[in-house]
Amino acid sequence: MKKLIAANLLCILCSFVHGQQKAFNDTTILQPVEVLSIRAGDKAPFTKTNISKKEIEKNNIGQDIPFILNQTPSVVVNSDAGTGIGYTGIYIRGTDATRINTTVNGIPYNDAESQATYFVDMPDFISSASSIQIQRGVGTSSNGTGAFGATISISTNELIEKPYAECNNNYGSFNSWRNTVKVGSGLINNKFTIDARLSRVSSDGYIDRASSDLTAFYLSGAYFNKRSTIRFNIFSGKEKTYQAWNGVPASLLGTIRTYNSSGTDKPGEPYDNETDNYTQTHYQLFFTHSLKEKWNFNTAVFLVKGKGYYENYKGQQKFSSYGLPDLLLGDTIITRTDLVRQKWLDNNFYGQIFSIQHKTIKHTVTIGGSWNVYDGKHFGNISWAAFGIDKDYNYYNAPAKKSEASLYAKWEFKPTEKWSIFSDIQYRYVKHNLNGFDDLPGLFISRKFNFINPKIGISYHIRKWQAYLSYAAANKEPNRADFEAGSIHQPKKETLHDFEAGIEQKNSRYFASATIYCMLYKDQLVQTGMINDVGSYTRINVPYSYRVGVELQAGYTLAKWINLNANISFSKNKIKEFMEFLDDYDIAGNWVGQQSILHKKTDIAFSPSIVGGAIINILPLKNLELSLTSKCVGKQYLDNTQNQQRKLDGFYTQDARIIFTVKNRLFKEWKISGQVNNLFNKEYEPNGYVYTARYGGEIYADRYYFPMAKINWVFGINVSF
Repeated sequence: MKKLIAANLLCILCSFVHGQQKAFNDTTILQPVEVLSIRAGDKAPFTKTNISKKEIEKNNIGQDIPFILNQTPSVVVNSDAGTGIGYTGIYIRGTDATRINTTVNGIPYNDAESQATYFVDMPDFISSASSIQIQRGVGTSSNGTGAFGATISISTNELIEKPYAECNNNYGSFNSWRNTVKVGSGLINNKFTIDARLSRVSSDGYIDRASSDLTAFYLSGAYFNKRSTIRFNIFSGKEKTYQAWNGVPASLLGTIRTYNSSGTDKPGEPYDNETDNYTQTHYQLFFTHSLKEKWNFNTAVFLVKGKGYYENYKGQQKFSSYGLPDLLLGDTIITRTDLVRQKWLDNNFYGQIFSIQHKTIKHTVTIGGSWNVYDGKHFGNISWAAFGIDKDYNYYNAPAKKSEASLYAKWEFKPTEKWSIFSDIQYRYVKHNLNGFDDLPGLFISRKFNFINPKIGISYHIRKWQAYLSYAAANKEPNRADFEAGSIHQPKKETLHDFEAGIEQKNSRYFASATIYCMLYKDQLVQTGMINDVGSYTRINVPYSYRVGVELQAGYTLAKWINLNANISFSKNKIKEFMEFLDDYDIAGNWVGQQSILHKKTDIAFSPSIVGGAIINILPLKNLELSLTSKCVGKQYLDNTQNQQRKLDGFYTQDARIIFTVKNRLFKEWKISGQVNNLFNKEYEPNGYVYTARYGGEIYADRYYFPMAKINWVFGINVSF
């Protein structure tokens, strides 16, 4: 693989040097074409939302990327610390982040094994973003993890022609800080640009001890001639967060709303280093070449290096759980000890993306694909024990490797000015090699998957109107935890058939759109409570489930000084039939097996039937903007049983923001901003989990919630030079 990467680098450099013939006069070559090959165009028959750089900057107050996307249709966000800083989550149409394809400049970002997106590993990355596109549903073919409900495409490779320097600072509730410095050279001799950013984000968190200390840098340089561009990005994030993963028990939610059980295994004061520590560094090298007037080629090679651990104080742990014999002290046999353990991950993720496009008046043909390899080392160390275990004792090693390759072909045909026909087909190959797990070191898994993902659609455009109809299929492999099911009960692939229809009308003053979707799942993996053949809880495939809904959006400029935007989604999200499994304990607390309960046509967990958002912008003065932002989310369930005792209540929140801009006074521009979040001081929880069991014939559900902060504020001063 290293030789292959070296060969690709050599080809890129040779092609680039060969193209050095004339001074560059057309800066369009520096547009981020590597994302255009996977994004849906304006007239493509897929459901999408584009977020501009201006919108990103306005909403950037130091929170993580999901909170920047919160006002887009069908989106629900959450935060472990309750502030939007640190570990955050996002659901789109009820689909969690492990099923959302995320790319950065066209390069896969999802964790290869869990398929999750850990935005905490890219602190303040939104400050370098030039645009974001969200495709809801399957969308067009992309690179990396299969889109099973949405895609998020983030681009940073923007050409900024003029030199700039910025210093952005925010301070707010819970001692939350964001300090960002950005500089750029602008266009030098029509050939070269360089952009850089340094960031620090920190917060004490709303939840007890849920602190975050995040640092990051971003550096990008580009050099080009008339036909070619070469760009190198390096960016890195380092995070240290106190764990707030356990949630608040339902019994304490009304009294100690900020309770955090992490670290409380330690007698006395909670353990002060119950932290997650991780550093992730990205290297991206892009090459773009305009072969002729109608042809464009781009490729990129990348490497992502990650290393870190999370640390826990664990009380009264069995020696046998760590592969050790009991301790004999005189005539006394000691079977347990207090200890501090670290679970480590040291991984490399590398590969290549590419595409070639031929464009004429009526036809646009794009052929592209990618390959990547994930090489991860999972291991655990005991850093301290009260007695009986040597320091830095290694109690498990579980290396893993995942290989992936894909190829897609897209064709857009415009037979007339009004009609567009789009077709897209992708082949994707995935191979897992898992050499054990932390709790099951002897379980070895080797699985291969071959997927064919077709898409087709048609759109119609006339004056102010646009309408479209599309079908797309997606297939997805299980994640690492699913394979821990054991050698007998191995998971199958998941399949999604997505039908979308939309209509939109817009002019200079208003827009309105409606989308109807039907997403049919086969063998979707869900939690049922079932214990597998090795004694672990795992997801299992359920034969049939579906999501159907309608998404409505509208915006209107009432006058130059006031405009408003709103969206609302209505949906039904159902599992046709599945079997729930409950651990069964007798009155004395002894486990006696599992009981099963059949459920039919129940709601899929974390899938509210109503999600809405709205914003009113008022500009009473030339340099003053006031905004009122609201969010509405209906009730949702913690599991798939639709049990009213295991739900998250619906909520409505209101935020208010003010931005005052001063130009050419000492500096080029000042922006002074203030924002109040959760203006009405609501107590709400957008996320949680449940453990259900039967004790002495009665069913009990232990519920845990992740509350968001009550009323809080943030103040910012951004200066441009």
